[in-house]
Amino acid sequence: MENSVKYLNPEVLARLEGLGLRARTIVEGYVSGVHRSPYHGFSIEFAEHREYVPGDDLRYLDWKVFGRTDKYYLKQFEEETNLVCHLVLDTSESMCYQGPGAGLSKLEYAKCMAATLAYLVLRQQDSVGLVTFDSQIRTFVRPASNPSHIKQLLHVMEHSPAERKTDSGALFHDLAERLRKRGIVIVIGDLFDDVPTIVRGLEHLRHRRHEVIVLHVLDPAELEFPFDDTTRFRGLEQWPSVVAEPRALRRAYVEHFQEYLRQLERGCRRHRIDYVLARTDRPLELVLSSYLASRLRK
Repeated sequence: MENSVKYLNPEVLARLEGLGLRARTIVEGYVSGVHRSPYHGFSIEFAEHREYVPGDDLRYLDWKVFGRTDKYYLKQFEEETNLVCHLVLDTSESMCYQGPGAGLSKLEYAKCMAATLAYLVLRQQDSVGLVTFDSQIRTFVRPASNPSHIKQLLHVMEHSPAERKTDSGALFHDLAERLRKRGIVIVIGDLFDDVPTIVRGLEHLRHRRHEVIVLHVLDPAELEFPFDDTTRFRGLEQWPSVVAEPRALRRAYVEHFQEYLRQLERGCRRHRIDYVLARTDRPLELVLSSYLASRLRK
């Protein structure tokens, strides 16, 4: 399938062998993944005791406790469960930018990142869904854990152009109301919007008890402003084009952009949201392996 070749690089997947996405908090569900559910049953791992009531299964009576207390208690266990991961992909017009030092546009890089994460989640028998957005949700693919689900996700990515203006803050509020079952929400995009508005939207997702990860995809030219000659800068997302002398603007631009990054990262950290800067000139496997390995150490 052409889009699987386009967005899933076998060399990248090979270098991520042994790494996966684990939730840091207990997740909801009952299926067959590697995470634990807050719902109690009688299955895999011991959780706690509770008093016997008529009709309970006598196989789970704890006779050692009975011998000490002369009371009947049952062992309860936590069930194995699926993590539910929602990939939230920014498809606003600014994502189509590709500077002179990058091999991929931001959107292409973000799609490769989303496809790789989806593959890793499905490989560990967990569920993954996909949301694409600009000023509103454009597609909403519900999470599934079937390995063939990757085909639908790749198809949606293939047919998700970057065309419209973004409104990420409002979008995150909308998404927080839609996603009832807590899990991991991974936002992948350039997040060119008002920082307090973005952070409030992300905070809403955290308030809904989701674990939130921000993978901030930026082109190196946006970070460094490496232009020298008089240049016409084409406006995106309804901004006008302008002709400017880059050398006269570079210092102020870089300072302003770095302050934007600091505010966004501080806002994420304040609400216990993981923040990762993903430059499109950095190999995808290095960005993901570094982050996924860091999660295993925490």
